[in-house]
Amino acid sequence: MERCNWVTTDELYIKYHDEEWGKPVYDDQTIFEFLVLESFQAGLSWITILRKRENFRNAFDHFDYQKIATYTDEKIEELMNNAGIVRNRLKILATINNAQRFMEVQQEFGSFSKYIWGFVNHTPIVNTFKTIKEVPATTDISDGLAKDLKKRGFKFLGSTVIYAHMQATGMVNDHITSCFCYDR
Repeated sequence: MERCNWVTTDELYIKYHDEEWGKPVYDDQTIFEFLVLESFQAGLSWITILRKRENFRNAFDHFDYQKIATYTDEKIEELMNNAGIVRNRLKILATINNAQRFMEVQQEFGSFSKYIWGFVNHTPIVNTFKTIKEVPATTDISDGLAKDLKKRGFKFLGSTVIYAHMQATGMVNDHITSCFCYDR
């Protein structure tokens, strides 16, 4: 069974690739989870974040953006002392800020899903890359989405992070054409 060639032999990576990566996500809670994880991943490997995912889930109240939006200084210090997550104060503060902005977008559009999927006309973009080297780090769409998020006050969500988010949540299908997940 052939997979995308970025997948290592790590069982966690294989499970993530086979069961999650590239499958369209429309649930706001899951979309928020991926935004948080992708923002923390910036500058690190994705496998590092996958290995800490359950710790993140527990530390950030199962990615309940309504709770996260109200985090206090005491909660921030608790997170800074949690060795199970990436302890970056700026990213923690950005997560709180982004939870607040996330809810503003929900109010404006009815759901964050409607907003973000609007950038791809509510239909996944299916690419036909034969090798991972063909896959871009950013696109005009991720540039535009990142710019719009920044205008709305979001932090740590630049074009590269947003394109990774689009891949993870199935807004784009970047499985290589020989991968068994490509046609699912």
